[in-house]
Amino acid sequence: MDTHISDPVVATKLTRTLAAQASAVTYEALPEPVRELARQCVLDYYGVALAGADDPLATILVDELAEAGGAAQASIIGHRVKLPALSAALVNGAIGHALDYDDVNLAMPGHPSVAILPGLIALAEQRNSTGREVVAAFVAGYETACRIGMALRPGHYDRGFHATGTVGAFGAAAACAHLLGLDAEAMARALGIAGTQAAGLKSQFGTMCKPFHAGKASQSGLLAARLAARGFSSRPDLVECEQGFALTHAPDFDGQAALAAPASGFHIFANLFKYHAACYLTHGPIESARALRERHGVKPEQIARMTLSLDKSCERVCNIPAPTDGLEAKFSLRQTVAMALSGVDTASLAAYSSETATDPALVRLRDKLALDFRQGWPQAKGELEVTLGDGRVLRASHDAGIPSSDIAGQRERLVAKFGALAEPVLGAARARELRAAILGLDRLADVGALTTLAAL
Repeated sequence: MDTHISDPVVATKLTRTLAAQASAVTYEALPEPVRELARQCVLDYYGVALAGADDPLATILVDELAEAGGAAQASIIGHRVKLPALSAALVNGAIGHALDYDDVNLAMPGHPSVAILPGLIALAEQRNSTGREVVAAFVAGYETACRIGMALRPGHYDRGFHATGTVGAFGAAAACAHLLGLDAEAMARALGIAGTQAAGLKSQFGTMCKPFHAGKASQSGLLAARLAARGFSSRPDLVECEQGFALTHAPDFDGQAALAAPASGFHIFANLFKYHAACYLTHGPIESARALRERHGVKPEQIARMTLSLDKSCERVCNIPAPTDGLEAKFSLRQTVAMALSGVDTASLAAYSSETATDPALVRLRDKLALDFRQGWPQAKGELEVTLGDGRVLRASHDAGIPSSDIAGQRERLVAKFGALAEPVLGAARARELRAAILGLDRLADVGALTTLAAL
């Protein structure tokens, strides 16, 4: 690994520069589309967290942390208990990622909102912060996470690190430090404290530890900001220094990529929301399979063989060949393609179960699929070729890495998704009240209104 860094800013001031950028974010300077996307991220996060609140991992974490006790500082989504803010960040982050239905940004590459919002909202609840303060802090954290992610990609993720857990900790720290009003130097120390805690391994995909990574990232970021506010020391150049985060975690570190402004001005414009309850890298293949079914009326019994072409990076992310339960099915290209071709609703949480994963018809169909991993493809693109028994060959492709340009239309899709996820937990009336509060976040004098509505 080449550890020589020639640019003086990258070599000695990258962390400080990112900290200064984050601390300088103000609500008033944010364009309205950025504020709207921030509200959409909050809406989507609350929906998926409410739906994940009864996951077995939630019971384990709540029982463990409630037994440990502590000050009742922050609410747990979908539960009656209040826990210390650090504990709430961990639980709410884990349940928000439990269903793998939360948003994505390929700059990290990972899940930004679920790593940033739990700690930020726990802190905001404790401090009685306004909605505008939360929006500004969230954007500061989101942009920081994406900038650091850009500097580490692709090697960091390809090496086996789960960026939601690692890079997400930096984003959470920046967001919480912003809410605390820390200056640039203290923000840099917060990033350093977060970086020395950051962890998460992709080998844990398909287990409870994957969503645990998101919770730990949010908890670590919140702790980092709070310690920095108290004067806790850390290197203020932790991202770029010798034996620092980048040079130990990324074989192709490019600090200039962190400093480059995205074409749209903000990384949040590239946020990708999920409309299938599975790993995001299965979404291009799912959409390709749906297209073949809907356009050509393809039936599973007609299919002789199939080939799915996609980026090489997917091989070690969502390539469980023979899943046996719902969680593993979310990380199986073969399973999710078979489900889509068979007309199974891949947006439905109930579709991911042991029964579906071991359904004989789906198993037969998925076994007909060959995977063709290619170097240099768009990371979220899938191209499916299906050969039918009569010799016809049909093809469809979809790139799920292209964000929607219709922000207003995207809001409507997210409102529908939120309703489907939140209403079974809260009831229709309370879910509508929570939705209205989130979409009116900028007008909230105290974000505690959200946490109250989302707790049982």
